[in-house]
Amino acid sequence: MSEALDAPALPTPVPRRILVVDDDPTVAEVVSGYLQRAGYTVDRAGDGRAALEQAAARRPDLVVLDLMLPEIDGLEVCRRLRAEPLSHTVPIVMLTAKGDEHDRILGLELGADDYVTKPFSPRELVLRIQSVLRRSGGPALPPEEAGPVAAGDLRVDPAARRAWRGARELTLTLREFDLLAFLLTHPGTAFGREELMRRVWGWDFGDLSTVTVHVRRLREKVEDDPAAPRLITTVWGVGYRFDSSDAPGRAAETAVHDA
Repeated sequence: MSEALDAPALPTPVPRRILVVDDDPTVAEVVSGYLQRAGYTVDRAGDGRAALEQAAARRPDLVVLDLMLPEIDGLEVCRRLRAEPLSHTVPIVMLTAKGDEHDRILGLELGADDYVTKPFSPRELVLRIQSVLRRSGGPALPPEEAGPVAAGDLRVDPAARRAWRGARELTLTLREFDLLAFLLTHPGTAFGREELMRRVWGWDFGDLSTVTVHVRRLREKVEDDPAAPRLITTVWGVGYRFDSSDAPGRAAETAVHDA
């Protein structure tokens, strides 16, 4: 008998599970169809209460969440998912109306990882979902930069996707973790918001306020006084910089990248 026949069968990869939450059955059907054709298992919910019940019953790998929902709106669903230990790290991609900038920013502040504005291309949504899931499944940094790094009382392990301040482990969303890991490995260097979007999250387009929101959320978790940050500082006219007196492997002089 040949070696090929004797070799044990490889386990079949389990499809990633995505929960689509939208009260418009046409949108939900179209989005679900595209995701299923892309190889995902899809659950659907038509209102906020059903979404929370579904997420509790079968933990999704990602949630596509419309903000305008009956029963419980999308912002409250996002907040509750982030408050639950079993779902606080589940990636959330919001669906928002084009003019709802306030709700979009609020959703990001509550911990959503990405957003797509209506009307949208289903193929673009699938690409965004794939990008978020890639980030959730592995290091945010290239292999040569993916080792543990520490600065002051902050420690990050990109391979394990865990971060600590002193002895306390930090609870970070995917985007917050990627941003912190990137900044800690580039201390003393100022980056513009467009460059952060491109290098941290791989986005060539998007709303720059997304970066501002994630920086603000990250400061709330790592700074002694988020209103007067000493670690993640603003470089006026450029962007943001991570400052630490004992940052590893960096000269004292600050480098500046183009915005």
